[in-house]
Amino acid sequence: MEQSTYVSSAAMGGTFGELADPKTDSPITDTVSKIVLSILCSAMYFTRRRNFAILDKRKQAYHNSYLDSEDSARSSDELLWYDPENNDDPQNYNSASKHQPKRRTCCGCAIYTPNTSQFSDHVHSRILQKFPFLIEMFYWIITYLFYRMTKVLSQAIFTKSIIDVARAHGLAVLDFEQFSFLSFLFPWKEHNVQHWFMDGHQDALTILNRAYALIHIPGTVGFIAWYYYIAPSHSTFATARRTLTLTNLFAFLSFTLYPCMPPRLLPPEFGFLDSVRHDNATSIWMSGNFVNSLAAMPSMHFGYAFVIGCTMFYHAGIFRRTLEKGETRKNWGWKLVYMAIGLGYPSFILITIVATANHYWMDAVMAVIVACAAYLCNGIFLALLPLEDLLLWTLRLNKPIPSTGERFRQRGGKL
Repeated sequence: MEQSTYVSSAAMGGTFGELADPKTDSPITDTVSKIVLSILCSAMYFTRRRNFAILDKRKQAYHNSYLDSEDSARSSDELLWYDPENNDDPQNYNSASKHQPKRRTCCGCAIYTPNTSQFSDHVHSRILQKFPFLIEMFYWIITYLFYRMTKVLSQAIFTKSIIDVARAHGLAVLDFEQFSFLSFLFPWKEHNVQHWFMDGHQDALTILNRAYALIHIPGTVGFIAWYYYIAPSHSTFATARRTLTLTNLFAFLSFTLYPCMPPRLLPPEFGFLDSVRHDNATSIWMSGNFVNSLAAMPSMHFGYAFVIGCTMFYHAGIFRRTLEKGETRKNWGWKLVYMAIGLGYPSFILITIVATANHYWMDAVMAVIVACAAYLCNGIFLALLPLEDLLLWTLRLNKPIPSTGERFRQRGGKL
């Protein structure tokens, strides 16, 4: 691998669009797509409701929301008290119907939304009931589309100056790491880390290039699928998923308002190599007109890995004195496995993003801060429950009952 064959696209000038990774015919493209598709199909299969037949229209129980805890999306039959024999009851008109409106709380105000349980016999509702993981897939697609729009919004804000702004932000990050009062936190320069791999450890760098392209999206989707299946409760799963989603949104805000050029796109005099593209390891998830190449701060690769790592430590049960309902204490073998993944996965991703010159150390630090803020604020998504109710009402869909933890509890809760 020779650095002389690479010319930084930032050094060549051009527009923001020219900085975007071009479409690639690399085998990585098909590989990543196939892995993601396989994970999603497998998740649908393993999390399906086995005792539910799509064409058997028997009465179904009320369901939980994908956003809320286990009791959040139940019918307001259980939330609104009324006297069915009192004709003067002000709720009597509503109580005459078995599909009571739902009572939601938003910003301290009570809101009544349509009850979609009356659509439970619709074919598309029953398909969702059979395969409840489809809800997760739908909302993650929306999240991905939000990311795709960050480039468009950022370019609209900064117009033609966005490249200069992003380059200035990238250089400011390097200056902060090397010359600020916190420089002791960054003893190794990104440039030195990459060149350590380039000088005598090129096979390892090739592995990291492939890992950067292959692991991020499939790894995150795989985690969501696995934890949906294995989490001891849907409430626990929802906390992890909401944290990931809010981490996304916080990062998207940063990408839009604070475009930051990654090391690989800095002028060549800084000595960084775009090793992933140089090694022909880019994928469809990293290319295209809507991929934001100036979204280094914070690193979502590390942000996702950090949340996944923390979830692994939680799932190991080491720092918990009490267990959830249906959960049993894990033996030390399983605890060590989860601890190794919880520590090893974020560490590997950190080395990967720095060695491939896709991120600065500071990007990872900011990713941790953003992830912690997202965890503390993840309940903010509960304010979207009324919108979810209205969306499902418009689509004439009934929410499925989450199948999270069913097979886990049947197997004794040891995983």
